[in-house]
Amino acid sequence: QVQPVESGGGLVQPGGSLRPFCAASGRIFSINSMGWFRQASGKQRELVAVITGSSTTNYADYVKGRFTISRDNAKNTVYMQMNSLEPEDTAVYYCKLYDYDGDYYYSYWGQGTQVTVSS
Repeated sequence: QVQPVESGGGLVQPGGSLRPFCAASGRIFSINSMGWFRQASGKQRELVAVITGSSTTNYADYVKGRFTISRDNAKNTVYMQMNSLEPEDTAVYYCKLYDYDGDYYYSYWGQGTQVTVSS
């Protein structure tokens, strides 16, 4: 089993920045894609950004130019630099990662970290 754990959320004013990260531990084979999702109160969970095993990135339109996803393979950790935060970015942010054992991909969710953007 792999346990992703998010940290680095918090309360920030509009226009501010945060850099949450997600570190995976446990019985890891080879972490492939890693992604960030978010879920605002009363809304469905949505994709924010993803980074593949070869470090190709993809972003939702509403965060392009403001958020940057990156990874440290040696630490099995994914980061997301969040700049120019807006109240609409308020949500619980979850990481999801795929572990590859050579035959199958296994997906794991973290427990989430709250990001609140408010003055």
